[in-house]
Amino acid sequence: MAYARNQLRLVVVGHVDHGKSTLIGRLFFDTGSLPEGKYEQLVAIAQRRGVPFEFANLMDALQAERDQNITIDTSQIWFRTAKREYVIIDAPGHKEFVKNMVTGAARADAALIIIDASEGVQEQTRRHGYLLRLIGVRQVVVVVNKMDLVDYSQAVFDNVSSDYRQFLKGMGVDAQFILPVSARHGDNIAARGGNLKWFDGPAVLESLDAIPDAKAETNLPLRFPIQDVYRFDHRRILAGRLEAGTLRAGDQLLFLPSGRTSVVRSIESWNSPQVESLTAGDPAGVTLSDQLFVERGSVAVHADDAPSLATEFTARIFWLGRTPLAAGKRYKLKLVTQEVECEIKTLEEVVDASTVQTIAGADSVRTNDAAKVVIHTRRPVAVDLFERVPTMGRLVLVDGFDVAGGGIVVDVPERFAAANVLADASVNADVSQVARGERHLRHGHRGAVVWLTGVPGSGKTTLAKSLERLLFERHIQVFVLDGDNIRPGLSSDLGVSGSEREENMRRVSEVAKLFAEAGLVCIVSFTSPTKAERERARRTMDTSDGPSIPFLETYLSNANDASSQYEPPEHPELTLTESMGPDDRVNRVLESLMRQIR
Repeated sequence: MAYARNQLRLVVVGHVDHGKSTLIGRLFFDTGSLPEGKYEQLVAIAQRRGVPFEFANLMDALQAERDQNITIDTSQIWFRTAKREYVIIDAPGHKEFVKNMVTGAARADAALIIIDASEGVQEQTRRHGYLLRLIGVRQVVVVVNKMDLVDYSQAVFDNVSSDYRQFLKGMGVDAQFILPVSARHGDNIAARGGNLKWFDGPAVLESLDAIPDAKAETNLPLRFPIQDVYRFDHRRILAGRLEAGTLRAGDQLLFLPSGRTSVVRSIESWNSPQVESLTAGDPAGVTLSDQLFVERGSVAVHADDAPSLATEFTARIFWLGRTPLAAGKRYKLKLVTQEVECEIKTLEEVVDASTVQTIAGADSVRTNDAAKVVIHTRRPVAVDLFERVPTMGRLVLVDGFDVAGGGIVVDVPERFAAANVLADASVNADVSQVARGERHLRHGHRGAVVWLTGVPGSGKTTLAKSLERLLFERHIQVFVLDGDNIRPGLSSDLGVSGSEREENMRRVSEVAKLFAEAGLVCIVSFTSPTKAERERARRTMDTSDGPSIPFLETYLSNANDASSQYEPPEHPELTLTESMGPDDRVNRVLESLMRQIR
């Protein structure tokens, strides 16, 4: 069912034992939202056990919580006021379960932060505030609970309130209200009560009703991530959940990252009347007029308002991993139903989440700290800025089998606009034909030729092997052509001088082009002593159906060049001198190549 207009999703967070479950139980009781007889049943159970009734029992989603007296799962419940319905997400408060809080808070419109008046603002309280800001929750109400433990002291409340308001302000977050309450005794939950006469602000329920309604997701561009594809009789049903926008029978859909299009033939439903449209939040099952290959992880959109299709973007993340996050490390990225391997390209800023201060000179991100990072993905992913379409701009990083971080997308380069990427890919309407650009989308990089040239002994073979290994480790499709694999087979009929050498170079050029058109980086390692041979190889990379294949002529200069019959290039893309070490040479080529293939 789609979220109603008068519904607000509220995440409740706080340090362990600060009273979240008790507060939520009170909200249910005071609004009359409990099932009939539930309160009496829990009171009776407590009496039979010989323990006092606790309102926290209303939120015990798991038996383990009753045993440990801590909330250990993210659970969603509902209550109503006269204004609207609330979906409350109760998130764990202690460090071991912060990951659950990320999951629970991910779909929240607003947050209720609980602070124990007797303990004040804790480190975890600050981290929760920063994390909520990081995942885009801007509407915040702060509740200073357990005022009964400090004799309802206004001075204590003012100190806690001032401390946390200043912290939030430093992050650019303005709490709508900061309220004193005693959830156990019901003070200032539904009504102020006699113990807080000095406070002239609203009660908790009034403050929640004062939060503006969430932006309607139905007004956002269509985003329909595919969760699975089912076959029923002759039908292939694409199943998923509409994350944003509206979908109607007859709509033309663009599927990313493939770039294929089709029309919605029907909207299917199980054991209910057929409908003509769906809106954000609805579970969806659709059939298409064409039998396209669509799989889990594809995202259906309207072509005139598509997301970016990117292999690189900037995100702000909160790190939860056991080991520090650092540039160069690889993780699995999850964004709606998309899963792809990614690499942290650069750390642009590292922040101590408990103080919101930048950590100068940091080269890694510790557990429970945050960072602004540039992420490179192995394959293109459909992604929006969080501010534009929140559900398509929120990501999770997985290290091994553990959720290690979460965050939001804050910048995507303009060159990754879906229309630009698909135009560059030249996706052909004939699905039986694989366009060169489609291989780029699949591999996450373009094909290219790196032509290593220089006199014998200049280091071509060493550079070729090192570069191949480094590209392979970065998941670049790569292959080396040299005398060892060309001469015994393809050119076994040729000699080594004059016209036969030129024919060998012609054959090598044509094979390198085929590799590049298949989406690989082909490293050619031959002396190729004449300018004419190398220019012929460069011209071979011209195509009739699009831009030329990237050709990186790399000259390894040597002191013996002048005394040999070798003709040095006049304008190579790269010149590597003898004074450069092996690592410097590889890194120079890698840096130049990556700019051309991604």
